[in-house]
Amino acid sequence: MASKIFMGDMPELMENILNNLNDIHSLHSCVLVSRFWSKMSIPILWSDPFSLGRKSSFIPIYLSSLNEHDIFILNECGIVVEFPNTLFNYANFLKVMDLSALDCLVEDWIELSNINLHKDSKMIKYELANLLFKLFIERGAILSKFDLWISDDSNEETFDIKPEIFYLLGRNGTFFSQLQELSVFIKIKPCPQNAITLLKILIDNAKKINTLKFTEFYYDPQLFHTLSCVIKSQEQIKCFSMDFVRRFGRIISSLRYQQNSLREVIMENCDFSSKDFDELMNCKNLEVIRMYQCDNADRLLNRLGNSLYKINTLDVCSYSIDAWNIIQLLQKSGKLLQRLRISSDSKEIHSFPKLLEILISSCPNIVYLDFSCMKLSTQFLNFICCLQKLQFLTFTWIDDGTEEEMKTCVTKFAEMLPLSLNYLDLGDFWNISSSHIDVFLNHCNAPLKKLLLKVNDDEKVVEALIGFYIRKKTLNMVYLYDLGSRFESDLKKYVELVPYDHIEVDC
Repeated sequence: MASKIFMGDMPELMENILNNLNDIHSLHSCVLVSRFWSKMSIPILWSDPFSLGRKSSFIPIYLSSLNEHDIFILNECGIVVEFPNTLFNYANFLKVMDLSALDCLVEDWIELSNINLHKDSKMIKYELANLLFKLFIERGAILSKFDLWISDDSNEETFDIKPEIFYLLGRNGTFFSQLQELSVFIKIKPCPQNAITLLKILIDNAKKINTLKFTEFYYDPQLFHTLSCVIKSQEQIKCFSMDFVRRFGRIISSLRYQQNSLREVIMENCDFSSKDFDELMNCKNLEVIRMYQCDNADRLLNRLGNSLYKINTLDVCSYSIDAWNIIQLLQKSGKLLQRLRISSDSKEIHSFPKLLEILISSCPNIVYLDFSCMKLSTQFLNFICCLQKLQFLTFTWIDDGTEEEMKTCVTKFAEMLPLSLNYLDLGDFWNISSSHIDVFLNHCNAPLKKLLLKVNDDEKVVEALIGFYIRKKTLNMVYLYDLGSRFESDLKKYVELVPYDHIEVDC
């Protein structure tokens, strides 16, 4: 099997492996293995050059492919450099394009190149960025993801597109023909006409968008009409996201054209008091709902609970949450519900006992669970005990008992954790006393692989963690809020230590 991969007899398998590396340094290493690996790795490396954390030093490789006319334009700007000969048509490999990132990297390259400029630096950036955009179109790039970012922020320069770019895009329909992800951020009033023109080109040429995100718009009738047409023009949008959009009625009503395909909605900083959002009731195949810092989020969920019954992921983070409004949605989803997060900034979830009652009776298949604040009540412990498929658990505990009562709760909690659990985030829970960690780890039977704790530089904590590792032989990573240098080397002999701010586990 390995020899076939090295010889190139299984290119599809090899491409899948390389596409899942998600590591630019590993891909660079693969380029050096063999000619076959190089041909497979180079297109992946250059598919997303503007968001892989690269420096702007790669830009001359693109410039080496410019024609004589475009090189003349560079010379007029004062950019007279010898570009390297290249083995590949790098511009053709582009799949992901972010206009804001392109603009920033071009500016960075101009500043670092120590070129004797003949024109204003802003004009040169304008010329160079458009030459690159033009090159991508002419060299046959076919995008899968596109970010359109336009802002009136005085600290941000906006990429201004030349008219000839629109002409080329109009003639070359393939550039956007395979677009699957579109993100639009337009925070400028009135909306620039070139943004409207670009969106209209997308309407004509991009029909396969399945992930669509709109962020932070000022109300502009022409813009909102155009965005509505973007939604209507797609064959099947599966994920729709909206953040800080006001007076959104026309946009939301357009989702009726995607009611059979829509699987996920993400709403941030929206006011759900409007009845326009009731349009989501018609999306019978909706499976994922995420609402962050939205007014009246639980009330909307109450209305949606009358019609939606396929929800497998519910993610609600708001200042105040009344769980009573979510109960009907949870009951209808029942065994389909696998991922649940309910987080309240007010540190209280209203009607929480009723919520637990419904979850115990209706939702036994939860795999991911995140609750912001609760007490280790008998009802909560029974709920945890019922979740025999639970793999990820995050919660913050409200402490209101004596030291002895706390130890009793910790013991029961540790003993009731399901054997399926392998990730546990306890956050501030253990910041009260190191003895709680000792009690928990000595009674925990779950085969934890990843554990997040907030601890001080305490020898007893370190001994408890090492003891748990030796007893279970499953723990391989500990995320820590804080650990003094005294015991860091001791723990590193057994588990990998990761700073808390590096953690990324999403609902």
